[in-house]
Amino acid sequence: MRKAGILNRHLSGALAELGHGHGVLVCDAGMPIPRGPRVVDLAFRAGVPSFAEVLEGLLEELVVEGATAATEIREANPAAAALLDGHFPGLALVPHDHLKDLSADAHLIVRTGEGRPYANVLLHCGVFF
Repeated sequence: MRKAGILNRHLSGALAELGHGHGVLVCDAGMPIPRGPRVVDLAFRAGVPSFAEVLEGLLEELVVEGATAATEIREANPAAAALLDGHFPGLALVPHDHLKDLSADAHLIVRTGEGRPYANVLLHCGVFF
C-alpha cells in the first residue's frame, strides 16, 4: 500500500495513463457524466470528498497547462470561483452547456461528492519537461 499520495487505485492508474493535451474533468456530484471517458467516482456522501480536496490532490500529481470552467461559477459558486482563480490565473470560462459538451472529449472524469453548483473544472494536461 502506498504511504502517501493518491491511494485510490483506479484514480492512481488513470493518472498514470494521462499525456500531454489530455483533459481531466473534476466535477461535482450533479454534473451529467457523458458516455465514453474513463470515470473515477470518488463520491462517498454529500460533500465527501469536496471539490477543493480532490482538486488540490490532483494538482499535486499533474502538470496542468490550462483550465476551463463554467461562466456561471462566478455568480452561483463564488468560493469555487475563487479557488480556481487562485490556481489558474488564465482560467477560461465558457457557458455551462458548452463545458458539458467539452467533457465528452475528456480523457478522464473524476466525480467528487461536492454538492455546491458549478464546482466543475476541465484541466488541460501539460508535460513535466
